[in-house]
Amino acid sequence: MTPLSTIVRLMLLCASLSGLWLQGFSTSSLAQTPPATQPDPSASTDHDEASPSIALKGSVWRAKPGIVFLRTPVGLLTLSSTSTLKDMRASQSVLFWIHGSSMVVEIRKRADDSLVHRYLAGPVVKGSGDTKELIRWTPDGDTSFHYGTHESKLSALHDGDPVTVEVDDAGTIIGMHDLQFDLQIGQVPPSGSDAHVLLSGTVSKLKSNFIFFKTPIGVINVNAKIGIKNAKVGQTMTLHVHHHSVVADLTPANGTAPIRRFITGPLEFSTPDHTGVKFWTPAGEHTFPTDRGKSALAGVKEGSPITVELNGEGMVVDFHHFN
Repeated sequence: MTPLSTIVRLMLLCASLSGLWLQGFSTSSLAQTPPATQPDPSASTDHDEASPSIALKGSVWRAKPGIVFLRTPVGLLTLSSTSTLKDMRASQSVLFWIHGSSMVVEIRKRADDSLVHRYLAGPVVKGSGDTKELIRWTPDGDTSFHYGTHESKLSALHDGDPVTVEVDDAGTIIGMHDLQFDLQIGQVPPSGSDAHVLLSGTVSKLKSNFIFFKTPIGVINVNAKIGIKNAKVGQTMTLHVHHHSVVADLTPANGTAPIRRFITGPLEFSTPDHTGVKFWTPAGEHTFPTDRGKSALAGVKEGSPITVELNGEGMVVDFHHFN
């Protein structure tokens, strides 16, 4: 894994991720295989069971042999490889999952949803006995894939060794590749997005509006303008994106509980007299009083993004206009 200056690069053949659980307010190798039919990337599994976890759908922005730049609801996702990704087209879409130590990259034609490529990366888990199968996590659960013509190479690997394979719709491995990804989190997803991100790590550097966020999948560049205020180097941060909502928890170094939570989402008043607003949180929908945010909320139209800042006890500190 080699971090870049502004984005994270993860060599999937050389890394296996460790899981982190979301810790927060009390009121709160990569190997994956998608199924034969396209799932909703945010709904087909309970992503809160594992951290890190990501589910994004991307559209091709730019592509050349071996590298593709994708627009996603949270920002730019880049895929690169020396052995594949030679035929990416603007008419294709990409589904991208991370679940603990597993990953799926699925490329499909937008016109008819037919599969073009499906890559599964992560630690080797072999089937029992002499079945000649590789077990992979998928958004529908663990799935077995036959070695196909790659039996000699796969049989030589040991359990836990990182490997990236390409599979077909019939459940057969048809290729072995290297694969890298870079991810920037630079925006709150627009309304109607199915985006999902759950990452925990440490703030390693601050520069201008950017937070360099050291996570199990590398140092991710996060734009503080998505609603995160006054982050400090050394703090632990948990970032949770769900559809069009973003929740960021900041905890002191060696601390056990967050000292600040920032919740960003579309403004939705809970009462006709505007005395409360509703936000999504990891613990479910929650209503917060607006008495501390009258000036910030004045004139803001419902549906416009707004950020509520909470202290360690979950009490409202302030509301902020979204930048």
